Amino acid sequence: MTEPKELIKAFVKDDFTVTLVCPNCGTTKTISVASYRSKCSVIKVRCPCQTLFRVQLEFRRHYRKPVNLEGFFKSISPPGMNGEVQIRDLSQGGVGFRAATVHFLEKGHVLSLDFTLDDKYGTRLVKEVVVMSVDGDFIGCSFAERQAYDKKLGFYLKG
Repeated sequence: MTEPKELIKAFVKDDFTVTLVCPNCGTTKTISVASYRSKCSVIKVRCPCQTLFRVQLEFRRHYRKPVNLEGFFKSISPPGMNGEVQIRDLSQGGVGFRAATVHFLEKGHVLSLDFTLDDKYGTRLVKEVVVMSVDGDFIGCSFAERQAYDKKLGFYLKG
């Protein structure tokens, strides 16, 4: 049998289960994926109808919305760094952005991120974030806990 070409994204629930739907026959099945949490995020699944498909497991707690927003960061800890950013994705829990210039950001740094949503109000947000990952010029951050939920951001993400 040939390798499945289609990659289906499935969001993992808090109890580490995911509901799979066969792209061929529509059969659904809920399975535990707890054993995959630290290993891989793509699994191969064979349906009883013999269809083989690949599923990308999304362990994120929040849906990430792809965006293209300009912003600015200022380093709080350690102090002294700042620069322009291009925000690439947003969720209720965090943000991913590309630094416009060379940076020295590392996991654990705390930043103030200032950006404007492209909603009809031009909502400006200033959020404190913690750097969770750095991959070249792409920086993944989570919102500081005391600023995690934002009603305006939540409304924006639903639209």
